[in-house]
This record gives sequence, C-alpha cells and structure tokens, in this order.
Amino acid sequence: MKHFKRIFTIVIDSLGVGEMEDAAAYGDAGTDTLGHIAASVKELRIPNLQKLGMANLHSMTGVSPVEEPSGYYMKLKEASTGKDTMTGHWEMMGLHITKPFRTFTETGFPQELIDELSQKTGRTIIGNKSASGTEILEELAEEEIATGHMIVYTSADSVLQICGNEETFGLEELYRCCEIAREITMKDEWKVGRVIARPYVGRKKGEFKRTSNRHDYALKPYGRTALNVLKDAGLDVISVGKIFDIFDGEGLTESNKSKSSVHGMEQTIEIAEREFNGLCYVNLVDFDALWGHRRNVEGYAKELEQFDEKLGILLGKLREDDLLIITADHGNDPTHTGTDHTREKVPFLVYSPSMEGAGALPEEESFAVVGATIADNFGLEMPEGTIGHSVLGKLR
Repeated sequence: MKHFKRIFTIVIDSLGVGEMEDAAAYGDAGTDTLGHIAASVKELRIPNLQKLGMANLHSMTGVSPVEEPSGYYMKLKEASTGKDTMTGHWEMMGLHITKPFRTFTETGFPQELIDELSQKTGRTIIGNKSASGTEILEELAEEEIATGHMIVYTSADSVLQICGNEETFGLEELYRCCEIAREITMKDEWKVGRVIARPYVGRKKGEFKRTSNRHDYALKPYGRTALNVLKDAGLDVISVGKIFDIFDGEGLTESNKSKSSVHGMEQTIEIAEREFNGLCYVNLVDFDALWGHRRNVEGYAKELEQFDEKLGILLGKLREDDLLIITADHGNDPTHTGTDHTREKVPFLVYSPSMEGAGALPEEESFAVVGATIADNFGLEMPEGTIGHSVLGKLR
C-alpha cells in the first residue's frame, strides 16, 4: 500500500455526474451537470481531466474516453440528506447529515423569522428574497441609506445575508445584527448554514461596492472530522477558497481566501511548490456561484476549460509522494429548471506520479470515502461516529 506525504483534494463545486437514485424526491430527476454541459456546447476542451479518466467515468458528448487513463476513477453517492455545500463537504470528512440545512430560495424567509429579527435588532427589514449581492444593492441600498432599514436576502445556498453601508449603517451595527440573526436561525425550522454580513460603500446607484469586511457566521461541524484528526496529529491542513467558511475554521492550520476559482488554482500551484506534510483542501466555488445557480452553460463550460489549463500546471508540479483527489460536493445542472443545486453523484478521480495502476473503481455509497482515505494514508483512525471507509489499498 502506497503512502503519500502530501494530498491535494480539489472540490470542483457542483460538478455532478448524473442523478442520484432519489433525485426525483428533490425535484432533480434526469439531472447531469457534466453530461448536459458537454452536450450543450459546441466543444468542451478538458484534456487533463480526460487523461485522468473523467470521460471513462462519465459519458460526455465530444469528449472521448482514453485507452490508458492515468488515474483511478469512480462515482460517489451522497449518504446524507440534502444537496448543499456544507452537507457535501462535511460528509466528505466523515459526518452523516440527516437533517438538511434550510434554503429559502423560492419564498424568502418566513414572516415569523423576519418579525423576530426586526424586533430584536430594532430595524425594519426590506428585501427578503433570493437575489445576487450586486442586484439587491442597486435595488434597495438607497432606501437603506435614507431610512435606516435593513436589507436581508438569501440565495440558492443555505444562507441569510444582511447588507449594511459602512458609513451610514456602520460595521459594528451590521455585525451586531448578524449575531442576532445567527442566534435566531439556530432553530431547526430556520437553520441556515451561514449568516453573512455584507458591508458596502457608496451613496447612489451605480456606485455601490461591497467591501472586504464581509464576515461569515457559520455553524461548526456537528462532530469531529478527518480534518481534526489530521491537525491533532501535527500534520498541515491547508485550505484554499471557501473551506474555512464551510468548516468554520475547525481542523485547519492555514487558510487562503481566493478571489476566483482560477485564483484558487493558482494558490494551489504555489502551495505545491513549497514543503508541507499533510492535506491541501481546495474549494473552487465559481462553478456553482457564477454559472450553476445562474444557469449559464457556456460560462460553466469555459470555467471547466480554465480549470483544466491550471490542472495541467499542477500535474507538472506533483512529486512522487503526492496524491491528487478531484471531486465535487453536489450537482448544479445549468440546464435544469430553477436555480437550486441538484441531487447528483460526484466524481472521484485520484492520481499520483508514482502510481503504476489506473482504471475504474466500484461506485461508493458515501462521499466520506474522501476523508477516510486521507486519514488512512497518514495512519490515523477516523473519529468515533463518522462514516466512510478508505480505498487507499486499491491504489497501486
């Protein structure tokens, strides 16, 4: 059995590879994020993913399987209930989530929640719908500045977001209101994954800009994960992108914020050029946030091609004792109705320059294969109560 000094786990946020057996119960029958993207564009150029075995794993129009893939590949099912980012990532690291986080995309938040938030903050609430952060400011920021009302909105994710002008509303007041919202949304019927403070500057339409003083009030994982085990063993646990927010910093030794998915890959390439012993855990969110939710097939396809280019550079940086895992956390089929995530299986591609074998592995029943394999590589036991098992012994 091979053991690796460094493991790079890259989550292509929302890259599903076909409906789960229970997809119809989620309104997602027939969804296939990767397959439908390939079928909807003139050409999809992903030669590096192709070499690793992505087209061998999942049929794609215009992207042929390769005779000798360089990686192992299989599909993973989601054992947990739900199809959101936190559930997918938490399951990867061993947690079985049986109560899904709530989303309020179609209806906005219940009036009872809005009334309680208004009463406890002392603010009249405006908005209360699903919108992009830039659109909601153009629509309502002038009113907020003029009246002192508070903009509350959501998205296709499990989030409650509050906007506040840094000059007129004030950062401290914005944070205070978000802390109240976090407390209120701990109730099961209203439980969202994150409350997000969204500060901005500007005084009129066309001038509003969100600032870097954003603050996320996330839920901590419900139990110990593979990340905690790695950190406790003195290993490096380096995050890139949204991983810090998803786990509320639990089990991490270093965090790197990304400006985009391309930037996230550039950061990962830089990390590959330095010494560490442990895990580099990467989330590339633009696939989901910019293209999947907005049902933009062309944008998603272009993002995949840009990722593939950076993947080629990363592959050239990998050492003999490195392991690369590429996976996803849910689907978000841009050809599907609505704007929500889709209940799909996800890919599991694994590669090391030192591997002598390659090819198909049997489909697995849980995303938790990811965390269990990582822990096993470093000779560590997964925390009590977690799910998943290692496939390290299948890698030759």
